[in-house]
Amino acid sequence: MTIRNLLNVITLSLLFISCGSNSGKKKKLFSLTIPNNQAKFKLDETLSLSINNPNNIIIDSIIYRFDNQLIKKVKGNLPLNEKFDTEKLGYKKVNVEIFHDGTSDKLSKKITLLNNKAPKLYKFKIVASYPHDQNAFTQGLEFVNDTLYESTGRNGFSSLRKVDYKTGKVLVKKEISQQYFAEGITIHNNKIYQLTWLAKEGFIYNLNTLTRDGNFAYGESKEGWGLCNDGTTIYKSDGSEKIWFLNSQTLEEESYIQVATNKSVKSNFNELEWIDGKIYANTWPKNGATNKAKLKSSISIINPKNGALEAVIDLRDLRNHVTQHEALDVLNGIAYKADTRQLFVTGKNWDKLFEIEIIK
Repeated sequence: MTIRNLLNVITLSLLFISCGSNSGKKKKLFSLTIPNNQAKFKLDETLSLSINNPNNIIIDSIIYRFDNQLIKKVKGNLPLNEKFDTEKLGYKKVNVEIFHDGTSDKLSKKITLLNNKAPKLYKFKIVASYPHDQNAFTQGLEFVNDTLYESTGRNGFSSLRKVDYKTGKVLVKKEISQQYFAEGITIHNNKIYQLTWLAKEGFIYNLNTLTRDGNFAYGESKEGWGLCNDGTTIYKSDGSEKIWFLNSQTLEEESYIQVATNKSVKSNFNELEWIDGKIYANTWPKNGATNKAKLKSSISIINPKNGALEAVIDLRDLRNHVTQHEALDVLNGIAYKADTRQLFVTGKNWDKLFEIEIIK
């Protein structure tokens, strides 16, 4: 889906306004106006932008860009009627460069692009449950064949594990240094990639032995939360509205999407899983995990092409099916067995791993 389908027509007109007496105060030669100061636009809506030219300056040409992507260059003050050619939702800028008298002026307007459909709401049913280590503060979860790999967090308790999911037995456990708070994992080309929360450093392990082969630094992303991959690209969440695209060879951050519904841009996406062309993401409760917030457990289904939050799986009741204890925390952990098309979830300090079916 592209904004070729969403902002069908861009109407930019030049308003030439006669100027009165000069007050002597230096002002910008041009300004931009959007009717009604509209700042949020949905797919298929029209953006109307006007250039105010109070001094009637002769304009040679104008270049219009959308987040630095060229829309069109026009001669003189011709109006522009053009479709956007971009894919991603979120916080954006419309950039205008006006050429005149051998120089140019640059102007911009901030806007937010939202989806034009509300997220679908899905429910679930429990297919089966399995034992899970109640002391595992689950941060990442992923299958390779029948073996479950798990990353657990907290300083002094972080680990990387190989688990028999049917019995809950930890087959291999790799302890992480106390200085690190381990986060999400993903597995690609026989290597395990593991994030840390605030250290801005990730680790690389041999899949078979769990020995650490290397590490990687973060780029512009703020923190380390969740990871998944589609076989080519690695996706990384950092607690913000952004999900970063990492080069699977160099681990460099190459681009990102911003997650948006039809109402707002969203953030706080934690553990990630790639399922049938979509990113499934746990949502971390905002403003701290109060008892009430802990019950608001959900998984968001995100379109990786444009960031549209397409559906939400309501999992609030699932926490009631585990042993209630003082250290019990939020849902976090999504693992998909692609060969059998089974979906598994668990949480931080939960004593059960659940296979669930999504009810649409």
